[in-house]
Amino acid sequence: METVLQTNISDIEPSRGKVRDIYDLGDELLIVASDRLSAFDVVMANGIPYKGKVLTQISLFWFDFLSDMVEHHLISADIADFPAPFCGCPELAGRSMLVKKVKVLPIECVVRGYLAGSGWKEYLADGTVCGHKLPAGLKQCEKLPEPIFTPATKAELGDHDENISVERAAEIIGKKKADYVRNRSIEIFKKAGEYAETKGIILADTKFEWGEVDGKIILIDEVLTPDSSRFWPVDKYETGRDQESYDKQFVRNYLESIKFDKSGPGVELPADIREKTAEKYIEAYEQLTGKTFER
Repeated sequence: METVLQTNISDIEPSRGKVRDIYDLGDELLIVASDRLSAFDVVMANGIPYKGKVLTQISLFWFDFLSDMVEHHLISADIADFPAPFCGCPELAGRSMLVKKVKVLPIECVVRGYLAGSGWKEYLADGTVCGHKLPAGLKQCEKLPEPIFTPATKAELGDHDENISVERAAEIIGKKKADYVRNRSIEIFKKAGEYAETKGIILADTKFEWGEVDGKIILIDEVLTPDSSRFWPVDKYETGRDQESYDKQFVRNYLESIKFDKSGPGVELPADIREKTAEKYIEAYEQLTGKTFER
């Protein structure tokens, strides 16, 4: 199955992140989701079929779903609306968004509704998650009494995000902005989580990004995708253990099995791992949206 690992449009050089190619168009950006995959903060040598398209289509669904409660950066995802030389470019179809250029707030806005991942490890050690004191006796992957806001610093390429306190987030971006993004992130998380459960999916946690433009703070980047969130199937959920998930867990498990050292160049992923991972992404899209993904 063909994958798009990077785009090269005319002689315009994009900035390349772990997954996205970003073209600076002045007051706007063209964000292209490639099929590159990052695991343990290392970009693998080959990609996941359809991944960029699936992530983009899931974000577009959520931007529309949330449009009545929050302003966002999306201008258009129709390649016919893109400026030259991107207009009508077939390799961009389905995997790109023309968006407003903003001043990005330099924190990751993480919301956790369940006790999983690094939060579970911290809870075992200290009874806390990122400074939030939690009730004793909670089990792994148990639903928290209320979603909690656990911000992080934004890492440079190849580095790890670092969890920070709410107070530290306020020092970085100012208390008024920190209060706003915390409250809005939790509100969005709750609304999206309630909807996802009606589709058989638990939204365990996610991260949002926000930016400033024209004196307003708006929602940016990808939103509520399997790359930025933990999605679990409702019908297989059980506390006290790791959960099945709609993401790159097949890749992580494979890398652990070959003792990948989580640094240096990415490895070549076997075809079956790539295909299984692609199917999980597609399954998440189809369950959340009720639409059939066009391959």
